[in-house]
Amino acid sequence: MKKILLVTRNFPPLRGGMERLNHHIYVELNKSFDVVVAGPADIPLYLSPSTRYCEFPHRPLPVFFWFSFWSTLRLAIKEKPALIISGSGITALSARLIGCLCQAKVITFIHGLDVVMPHPVYQRLFLPAIRACDAIWVNSQNTANLAINKGVCSNKIKTVYPGVVIPENNTLSQCSTDFRSELGLTQDLKILLSVGRLTERKGLIEFILYSFPDIVKACPDCILIIIGDEPNNALHHKTGAKEKITQAAKHKGLEKHVFFLGHVSEFQLEAAYQSSQLHIFPVLDLPGDIEGFGMVAIEAAVYGLPTVAFAVGGVPEAVSHHKSGWLIEPGNYPAMTETVINSLANLNSSHQTVTPDSCRQHGAEFSWDIFGDRIKQLCWELITQNEQNQ
Repeated sequence: MKKILLVTRNFPPLRGGMERLNHHIYVELNKSFDVVVAGPADIPLYLSPSTRYCEFPHRPLPVFFWFSFWSTLRLAIKEKPALIISGSGITALSARLIGCLCQAKVITFIHGLDVVMPHPVYQRLFLPAIRACDAIWVNSQNTANLAINKGVCSNKIKTVYPGVVIPENNTLSQCSTDFRSELGLTQDLKILLSVGRLTERKGLIEFILYSFPDIVKACPDCILIIIGDEPNNALHHKTGAKEKITQAAKHKGLEKHVFFLGHVSEFQLEAAYQSSQLHIFPVLDLPGDIEGFGMVAIEAAVYGLPTVAFAVGGVPEAVSHHKSGWLIEPGNYPAMTETVINSLANLNSSHQTVTPDSCRQHGAEFSWDIFGDRIKQLCWELITQNEQNQ
């Protein structure tokens, strides 16, 4: 079997969308290739017993850069992979250098922030490494455009949409009742759900200030449940978002309508999707900090939950307007408010264009099986091309 080396800072046990994505890169490619992994401490818990690996600390950054490079280089010299995949831009420099030393082709998967990261050292060192890779995978066409604007050759870029777990029909049963009971919520409450890291980009502060008061006024039995923690392990983040969200709710007198659940298990997350009436995604259009795709909107869709979102970054590629939700002009809070109110008022209406079935149909287009077939095909193409040129 051909060997592939996956090197990434984002891998379980660290939590987040990029961590899940890189784990699925490993899982899917390991079905057809011999995949070895270089990643953060404790990754063996998430690898098959036969997988060879090396570990390195993911922080502080100078320690991460030093140990990740030398550990990965030793693994590459030993294993001699035909292909190296960098899970994000932050490992692109190491992957590219090691690829040159070991005569292996290199792919970097970028997610948006990888190319707009404003740090000058990153722009001077890592962007040239990304440009020099043999292929670039992007999570959306929006990210592809950002990469092209930063000088990446368009013929190197391949769009690879992240995948999602398609739930079994028999799991969609008692979860909603149990979820509400555990939180002490009555069955008639209407739940708006927000899922994701608590960052400024997610727009929850502004949503609570500019939309939520009128939504609650029109629908007093409406609450906002927020799932997710502050991104303490991320490279580009500011702390304090939770406190600012709390203060915004207090300022508007909405403390009793906002619930923080923090990090939850996969089972609890599934139950939250099934128990809610709308997924809220009021993402902001911030310079130097963009939403590359919006995988959470796909996750909501496979459970039949529609999304109301601002059409920012790669979000329009994750939300199908009038099929899996509604796309609102960025920053148009009156339109966001009106859309949420109308949707809650017409949940069981036969005139509702967005239905649980239409959401599930859209979500099914992003299964991990489809993702796996796509990346396996791209890997084979690059390996074959390299062998023919030798």
